[in-house]
Amino acid sequence: QARVIMVGWGVLWCVLLFGEFVNSGNVLVMPGEYSHWHNMRVVIDELVNRNHSVTVLVNSASPTVQYERRERFHFHVYKVNMEKEEADSTLRDMIHLFTNDTASKYEGEFTLWRVMSKASKLMDEISRALFHEDLLLSLQESKYDVLFSDPMMMFSDLMAQKLGIPYVITMRATFAYAMERLCGQMPAPPSYVPAVALRDYLTDRMSFPERVENMLLYTIHSFAMQLVGIFVFDPYYSKIMGKPTTMCETVGKADIVLIRTYWDFEFPRPFLPNFKFVGGLHCKPAKPLSKELEAFVQSSGDHGIIVFSLGSMINNLTMERANTIASALGHPKTKAFIAHGGTNGLYEAIYHAVPVVGLPLFGDQPDNLLHLKTKGAAVSLDINMVGIEDLADAIRTVVNNPSYKESIMRLSRIHHDQPMKPLDQAVYWIEFVMRNKGAKHLRVQAHELSWYQYHCLDVLAFLLSITALITYLCVKTCAFLFRKCFRKTRPDAKGQKNKEE
Repeated sequence: QARVIMVGWGVLWCVLLFGEFVNSGNVLVMPGEYSHWHNMRVVIDELVNRNHSVTVLVNSASPTVQYERRERFHFHVYKVNMEKEEADSTLRDMIHLFTNDTASKYEGEFTLWRVMSKASKLMDEISRALFHEDLLLSLQESKYDVLFSDPMMMFSDLMAQKLGIPYVITMRATFAYAMERLCGQMPAPPSYVPAVALRDYLTDRMSFPERVENMLLYTIHSFAMQLVGIFVFDPYYSKIMGKPTTMCETVGKADIVLIRTYWDFEFPRPFLPNFKFVGGLHCKPAKPLSKELEAFVQSSGDHGIIVFSLGSMINNLTMERANTIASALGHPKTKAFIAHGGTNGLYEAIYHAVPVVGLPLFGDQPDNLLHLKTKGAAVSLDINMVGIEDLADAIRTVVNNPSYKESIMRLSRIHHDQPMKPLDQAVYWIEFVMRNKGAKHLRVQAHELSWYQYHCLDVLAFLLSITALITYLCVKTCAFLFRKCFRKTRPDAKGQKNKEE
């Protein structure tokens, strides 16, 4: 009996000591690049802190992921016949496009899709290496529980299908919410949901001409998304899966979509239950600055300092430098933040309650800054037109006008007043998917409907047919009764006439 008691205490001790490890999961990560990777890295570190095993699947040409470094997680590097400079050049082409002031707005919209098509061609080499039989066999033997990915890394959704595991996506937004609407079935009424585009003035309060333009943007991007899918990506998907498959079909199977914003930033709008907000998950309380930087900050006296950063648009931005910038934003003497408008930097500004002077470069950055500008917490400038005096005036406006500080403080209070911290929210839903083998109960039935069923066009056609049939029968009945009555009265009238004669 004593031996049984000792064994029982031993089992209990093991459960208490290693219980967390027993419940740990096996996570496969396919990261995006640049700021996307920096954002995902925070989630990966927290997953490791919670005793999950994490493997980052990355190609050898990744310009951002430093897979040579020793980390607490694992790297699985697959070889591609491409240099890092070549992979990096596509982004540089996009930056050159958006910072080219000779291009018209709509020219920029269409050229964007052309550049994205070019980028998809560069993915040809990656797709061949990624779905090589040996690599797939190795990944299948690892028995992963979930795939955590960024849509920027194309074919990550396809990898989840090949491995037969659920997957979680992290993203900000696609232009005009094309992927979210067409693939994720997210509702986006164009009457009050402005399209994420190269626009810097469309908000949720649109005039009639703006609603017309917003509707056109939705239409153009939907059409472009379908064309790119049909002619660029769908052939890859069908070839790899061995059957007719579309990009939207596989992307739409994501169990959870982690959106890198929150209601402190977004305009009020409808979302689906599997879309979760995790904006600002990378933000942390400011750490003390180095002695040199602290001395520099203190030398500003009562005037304070201005923090300037273009984020990952600068090649040499390391995690250490990013942390230094974040700590500087949290310093009491920081008066304003000059930023390019990436969501990571803007959420640092919201977290630390620092008003923003924006210099958007490309992509969703004009739209990001528009959100803060509309909420009274930022001034946005055109980088192609701005001069020294313009920038100085913008800084003076943000620093000297107390309304900007009050607005950003209000957004900061909203951000901090959440039932769960954004990072905990992101990790919770990844763990939820692992525990429950997916989150299909949050998936709307719209995924199973055809386009005409989704818009109830078949119901409308049926009701119109019934209405037309009833109208037709009523007309025919009235005509029949009229003829009957008319024929009956005419002989009587003739007989009455003969009788009078």
